[in-house]
Amino acid sequence: MNAILALEDGTWFQGVSAGAPGETTGEVVFNTSLTGYQEILTDPSYAGQIVTMTAPQIGNYGVAGADTESSKPQVAGFVMRDASPMASNWRATGSLRDYLIRHHIVAIGDIDTRALTRILRSSGVMRGVIATGAFEAAELVERARRVPHMEGSDLVKQVTTAEAYDFETSLADAVTDASFGVTPLRRATRPLKVAAYDYGIKTNILRRLVAHGCQVRVFPASTPAADVLAWRPDGIFLSNGPGDPAAVTYAIDNIRQLAEGTTPMFGICLGHQLMGLALGARTYKLKFGHRGGNHPVKQLDSGAIEITSQNHGFAVDPDSLPASTRVTHLNLYDGTIEGLRHVSKPIFSVQYHPEASPGPHDADYLFQEFLDEMEKTQGA
Repeated sequence: MNAILALEDGTWFQGVSAGAPGETTGEVVFNTSLTGYQEILTDPSYAGQIVTMTAPQIGNYGVAGADTESSKPQVAGFVMRDASPMASNWRATGSLRDYLIRHHIVAIGDIDTRALTRILRSSGVMRGVIATGAFEAAELVERARRVPHMEGSDLVKQVTTAEAYDFETSLADAVTDASFGVTPLRRATRPLKVAAYDYGIKTNILRRLVAHGCQVRVFPASTPAADVLAWRPDGIFLSNGPGDPAAVTYAIDNIRQLAEGTTPMFGICLGHQLMGLALGARTYKLKFGHRGGNHPVKQLDSGAIEITSQNHGFAVDPDSLPASTRVTHLNLYDGTIEGLRHVSKPIFSVQYHPEASPGPHDADYLFQEFLDEMEKTQGA
């Protein structure tokens, strides 16, 4: 079946349907990861986005049940150069195409993803439409122009949990399964209670917290700060998620209240941006964002370089930082802020994904730093 991808600037690509039939809209972005397409598909941070994979062949190792980061695919649509018809992997439980069809994800293949990526890199990410069947490209371009902008969009409400829950997995599974990370250098001396705000949290974040010896309860994004503190957590985790951080005002208000106390807080990705806003900074939209598993980040204190997994379209404005915060990490591609720390409180955050999945494990030490802060506060 034919398929068309149309962008708001009038550009369009004709290819073939590589997933479910139908039509979908969203912000068209690109991801430079070579592997990990199933984790990308199921990452709630991609809600509202049509994801283009820059690697030329996608789907060759199929899909596996253990590789999902949430209960279902979260992307608005999927774009590939060569959608492999084969799934060659001993872990595979099915093909990518069947997986996309089963979950009603509209996808397009056989298009020049290199040309598309160059357009998005030069002009910036754009609103777009994927449609299968017989359509006029000009009609789809007009539909793309009617898609809501990402700026001002609170997409967290679409992906957060409806009710609080305790994340249940055995320590052995979290630590020994090589598919999901490295064995921690150390674990907590006793189970530490971590309250995790779900703005679109990935399963591997929860696995890594358990692997480090934490007892994790996940809370809906709008849970009042007082209700989280009533659980008496040793630490508070602010998760990744989709959309414009400035639009998630209820989360900003809750983090601002929590920051008045002494409970350690660790934020990543959207949680990092929300923390910045709660402490008095501003955020802005990046031209084409950072999405992939190969982004170099510099630790300013040590000078060490990490290769990181990233997925975000907004960043904290360095000119808006209050005196209470300092920058701890910088992106070596464009100099954007990749980490913040409060100068006097056990509060810190990074823009990237220390849990990886997919991606390198260079940043797993951040979970150790979170343990240190919680145990230090616990012993005070």
